Amino acid sequence: MSAPRPSGSLAALLTTLVALGPLSTDLYLPALPTLARVFASDAAGVQLTLSVFLAGFACGQIVYGPLSDRFGRRPALLGGLVLYCIGSLGCVLAPSIELLIAARFVQALGACAGPVIGRAIVRDLWGASESARIIAYMGGAMAIAPLFGPTLGGFLTVLFGWQSNFVLLLLLGAGQLVVVARTLGESNLLCNPGATHPHQMGVNFARLLTDRHYLGYLLTFSFSYSALFAFISASSFVLADRYALTPQVYGMCFGIVVAGYLLGSLASGRLVRRLGSDHLLTHGAWLGAIAGLAMLTLELSGVHHLAAILGPMFFCTVATGLVMPNAIARALAPYPAMAGSASALMGFVQMAIAALVGIVVGHALSGGGSALAIAVATCTGLAPLAHLILIGRRRR
Repeated sequence: MSAPRPSGSLAALLTTLVALGPLSTDLYLPALPTLARVFASDAAGVQLTLSVFLAGFACGQIVYGPLSDRFGRRPALLGGLVLYCIGSLGCVLAPSIELLIAARFVQALGACAGPVIGRAIVRDLWGASESARIIAYMGGAMAIAPLFGPTLGGFLTVLFGWQSNFVLLLLLGAGQLVVVARTLGESNLLCNPGATHPHQMGVNFARLLTDRHYLGYLLTFSFSYSALFAFISASSFVLADRYALTPQVYGMCFGIVVAGYLLGSLASGRLVRRLGSDHLLTHGAWLGAIAGLAMLTLELSGVHHLAAILGPMFFCTVATGLVMPNAIARALAPYPAMAGSASALMGFVQMAIAALVGIVVGHALSGGGSALAIAVATCTGLAPLAHLILIGRRRR
């Protein structure tokens, strides 16, 4: 099969592959309280289905990146989609919360192939200069999935039960497997025979982590995403307990927040050529910090209106939409021969930090809804700080 060419249809396919991870976390969010009742589990136990997914998502990326650098993007992606289908089937059939958590881990190991390899394919085909614009538009289109995912998941849970969410994910994964097998050629023309050697992997990752430029973008990207994941992991319990929202209404509220990410991503795609990646990233990071501080201030002031959470969080996700595509493109730009490994390390650190934040928030929820605001404010504050210290200093 011939190498693919940059095109709108290819970007659309890559968008669906990248969206598989967020959709796997967002679709079943309205079902979390239902899972707690069905499996007689507490909030922390059910929240592990999210945090373990993030942990598997992080660990798998470390493997897929070097594999795609060594053997090519196509075979690594096909293997990941097969594993995703197996994990999704396990979720449908899980008879206990423990087995559901285990199946989610397998599902995550497959789902992470999409983002890490999708970003590497963009770097392969569109190059350093256009990657930020393409990733931004992909992020905007990808936001459609979590924008409507929780709403759809809420209706599926009410009408057909919590398993229906994972049936849908299984069908989507199988469909992507067929399309990739039939249409996607190999984009990696610089296969590195030593990319999967443990010593070489260590050397590559050490080289990346000692690059202040790469590390600054990596941490800014990771902290910005972690603020979003804090909301993903805690909002269903906070909103359900405090405002007694039904699964359908919760899904609509979640959609309002995700619309901010869509807005930020589309704005980034339109403005990046005019303003530059670093300019958009910096302003996005500070916008998130201000919004996170506003959420915490309202929470500590005793303002517990629904808008006090959704309003600031909307601007936090606008900031995430500005930060993430530009951070990815800037971090991968200097490394065309190891784009897979560079993308994998970004994904690993991103998901590892987010999983840690999710676990902490899950255990802190018993103390009240303030845990969500504290987590969002902390993560959004660390994002511009990392950029200022590591990248700002380098410029000076």
